[in-house]
Amino acid sequence: MDTVADAWTNFFVAMAGATAALSGLLIVAMSVNIRQLLASPSLPARAGAAISAVAGALVASCLMLVPAQPRWAFGIEVLAIAAVLWLIWRAVPAEVRADPQPNRPAATRYGVPAVAPALFTVSGVLLIVSLDAGYGVLAAACLIAIAAGLLFAWIALVEVPR
Repeated sequence: MDTVADAWTNFFVAMAGATAALSGLLIVAMSVNIRQLLASPSLPARAGAAISAVAGALVASCLMLVPAQPRWAFGIEVLAIAAVLWLIWRAVPAEVRADPQPNRPAATRYGVPAVAPALFTVSGVLLIVSLDAGYGVLAAACLIAIAAGLLFAWIALVEVPR
C-alpha cells in the first residue's frame, strides 16, 4: 500500500469535486455567450485549453482515487492526460497569434496555457520513477488548471459581454 498516496486522498477527493463543479461552470459560461466567443479569433482555442485543463485535473483526481493502483501505472495515466493537454495546447498559439492585443508579453500569449500540461508531464514522470514529489507536482497542476478555468470563466461571463 502506498502511504504517500493515502496521505493525498482527501486533497484529490476535494479536487475531483471542485473540478467537476468548475467544468459545469465553464460549460455554462461558454454557452451563455457562445456567439461572441466564436466571433473572436482567439477565444475558442482559449476556451478549449481552459476546459481541457480542468477536465485533465478532474480525470487525474479520479484516477488518483483508484484503490491499489501501482504508482507507476498512475504515472502513465497522468502522462496520457498530459499528452492530450499538449495536443489541445497546440491549437492555442495559432489562434493567439491573431490576438487583437499583439503587444501583450509572449509569456501570457504562449507560456501560460502550457503550464498545466508541463506540470502534468513532470508529475507523470516523477510518479513513474516512484518519487513522492509526483503527488505534489500533480496537486500544483490541478490548482493551476483550476486557476486557468476560473480566469476563463471570468472572461466568458464578464469580459466578453462588455
